Order: sequence, then structure tokens, then C-alpha cells
Amino acid sequence: MQPVTDELVTSLANHARQIRLDVLDMIYRAQSGHLGGSLSAAEILACLYFHHMRIDPDDPCWLDRDRFLLSKGHAAPALYAALTRRGYMPVDELQSLRCLGTRLQGHPDCKKTPGVEMGAGPLGHGISVGAGMALAARMDGRNYRTYVLVGDGELQAGVIWEGVMAAAKFGLNNLVVIVDANDVQLDGAVHQIMPMEPLVDKWEAFGWYVIDADGHNVRAILDSLERANRIKGRPVVIVARTTKGRGVSFMENKSAWHGRPPTTEEYQLATQELGG
Repeated sequence: MQPVTDELVTSLANHARQIRLDVLDMIYRAQSGHLGGSLSAAEILACLYFHHMRIDPDDPCWLDRDRFLLSKGHAAPALYAALTRRGYMPVDELQSLRCLGTRLQGHPDCKKTPGVEMGAGPLGHGISVGAGMALAARMDGRNYRTYVLVGDGELQAGVIWEGVMAAAKFGLNNLVVIVDANDVQLDGAVHQIMPMEPLVDKWEAFGWYVIDADGHNVRAILDSLERANRIKGRPVVIVARTTKGRGVSFMENKSAWHGRPPTTEEYQLATQELGG
């Protein structure tokens, strides 16, 4: 794997910026989609797709590829941006988000879109599916790893914790969950609607190895992913502290931007802030 240099960090930060610009553009074009939680995950996706994961865009079904599951499926625009920029699809296909007949549905569909490993929409299922994939890798004698991105509001779903318990029982050290902990959900702040803190203590109590990290710091994310590779005997969760709507000042930490598109004026202002 490529060593972590200043040049790599800069490159991945630029990939994250491009993901944000793509997300903004495709949701503006579609006038539909989820901006806030897509923008908060940009660095995480950039680090996974452009450095850390073993994948082959020319062979999306390669048996030994690492798997990525977007459990918070409403953040599909960010995943589509990462996939297209990584070479799974033509970049101009991003313009077809949420159009009739497109491969880029409002939520990911593994039967339609290259590189998508799991259909998502109803929240809460990614960890259980990921645990199944990780267990299958062990049973088949394969060394691929499974990564699952969940939202902190999503952790309010009880089915999440069934998967968490199962992964701990089987000691699935080839499973890494990343929590996009931005403390904002559809109707307001997570800590007001249904508090999930203390997240670190909760996950540790369930038998997981926990890494608490800055989800917008490329070096911190890369370090966390490398640490996760070295853990034996139990699954790993990275609690990535992020900001909903990251990169656009008037969208940050605002629940109103969970799922509404920008106006033309807002789109132009946001594009300027993102350096587009």
C-alpha cells in the first residue's frame, strides 16, 4: 500500500473536495437528494476508494475485492461520486441521478450499479449484512475485508445492535464499521431526538475495538483504517466525528439540509465555497 505522504494527503483531500462538488451538482440537477449526510462522508469515501480498499473497477465482481456497504443509503450521491471518479462508470453519468431508468437511483441498488455491494434505503441493515459477508470470507478462506458506513442517527434502529452482537460473537476482525457521527438527523440534533452518546463506551460494551477519530482529517482516517487492519479477534468500529453539510457554511449542522436540494443562488454560493 502507498505510504502516507503529504502528497497523498493532499491528493485524497482533493478527491474529497471533488466528491462534494459532484454531490452538489447532481442533487441540484435532480432537484432531489440528500446533501447533508453526503457532504459529511466525503473524506471517508475518498480514503477508502482512492487509497485503502483493494478493488478493481475493471472487475467489480473480483472475488477477493474488499467490500463497502453504504448502510446510510440516502448518502448515495457521495458513493456514486466516488465510484465514478474511481472508474466504475463514466463521470458524465452522474448527471442522471434519480432520472427514470438510470443506474443511479435515489438509494443504491446492487443489481443496477457497478461497485454497489448492497441495496439500501431502509436504515439499519448494513452491519448485519456486513457481518454475513465477513463471516463468509472466513468460511471461504478469503482475506477480503468488509467496510460498513452507518450514520449516528441510524444507530437508533434496534436491528443495528443485533448485527453488532453477532459480529462480536464471531470475532469478525475482518469487519470494520465507520460511524458518520455528525449529530444531525432528519428532524434535528441526534443528542436531542434520541441520544446515542457515549458511543465509545457503548461499542466497547458490545465487545468491539473502538477508534475515535476526526472524520474530516485525512491522516486520522488513514491511521484509523491501518490500525483496524492490525486488530485480531474482534471487529473494529471507527467513530468518525464529522459535520453535517461539511464544506458549505450555510449548510453545516443544519437538519434542514438533510434532504432538500439547493436553489440556483444557493447552488452558486455553495460551489464557490467548495472551490468549484
